[in-house]
Order: sequence, then structure tokens, then C-alpha cells
Amino acid sequence: MNVRLIAGKFGRRQLDAPGRTSTHAMSERVRAALFNSLADTVQDARVLDAFAGSGALGLEALSRGASEAVFIEKDRIAAKIIAKNIENLGVEDRAKVIHAGVASWIETADGGNFDLIFADPPYHDPQFSTVKKLFGLLKPGALMVLSHSGKGEVTIQDGIVVVDNRSYGNAHLTFFRREE
Repeated sequence: MNVRLIAGKFGRRQLDAPGRTSTHAMSERVRAALFNSLADTVQDARVLDAFAGSGALGLEALSRGASEAVFIEKDRIAAKIIAKNIENLGVEDRAKVIHAGVASWIETADGGNFDLIFADPPYHDPQFSTVKKLFGLLKPGALMVLSHSGKGEVTIQDGIVVVDNRSYGNAHLTFFRREE
């Protein structure tokens, strides 16, 4: 399976992606809408791509001017494919792949480090309790975008506000901001 980067420095470049059985790729249409809504937020941002899958969200952010991207992916094959995509794009100095589950990685992560977090957990296992822990990794004023099926809901903690909700067929995006 292939995924195409949409815009920026690497726009139209093809990425390798794991087969559909291990990950679900966000459609190009939803990714385009997401990044169009983010606009300049991506520029110079430190990005976390949690539940990274193909790495398309973090790589799209790098293509559009993010300073750095960290990819968390527990599937061994998917993590290797992300590393290969990073190498093919020549962004090894701005990207890091961590082969781990998001829940276990969070336990060792330093808080408040990211300007932008993408959380795209499997639709069949949304892991909302893990997603909620990601809020602690946001810098003040930073954004987190959660992709989900629309079933269930993340409880918000103090200092986190929902700033937008968007639906694209069965894909739903919820935008959270950490208050200053």
C-alpha cells in the first residue's frame, strides 16, 4: 500500500505503508483537510505522531515545515517502514522513530515538549485513557488532534479545551488546545 504526501517540500512523494491489517491510514482527503485547517501551526513545530502507522501525519508535518517529528509505533513492521520513509526523504536529522506502545512510552516521556500532537489510535481500540495522558506532553498553547470513529469520547482534564470538531464520513477529528 502507498500513501502520498500532499504538500510542502515533499508534496506528491509516495510513502510506503504497512498493509491494512496492522494499521488504518487516514485518507488523503481527511489529511488534506486537517493540514489546511492547521495552516501555519505546523511551521517550526515539534510534532508527536502517536500511533504513527505509516508515519504520514508526522512526515506531512515535516514536509510543511515542522522542525522535528517523533513517531511512536508499536507494530515492528510499521516502525521499520516509517524509518525507511524517513531515510528516503532524507530527514533523519529531524525525525525519530520509537518502537513502543504509546501507553508504555508515555510513562518515560518528559512532559510539555510538543507543539502539535497527532493521535490516531486504531478505531477498534481507541485507547482514550492513553490518549488523555498525551495532554501532559503538550506545551502551553499547543494543539492535539485526535482521529477517532466518533464512538466514545475523551474526557477533558483541567487546562485542556476542545477548540474544534470535524467529521469526514466515518472519520472524526477533535482538536484540543492546552491553555496557556
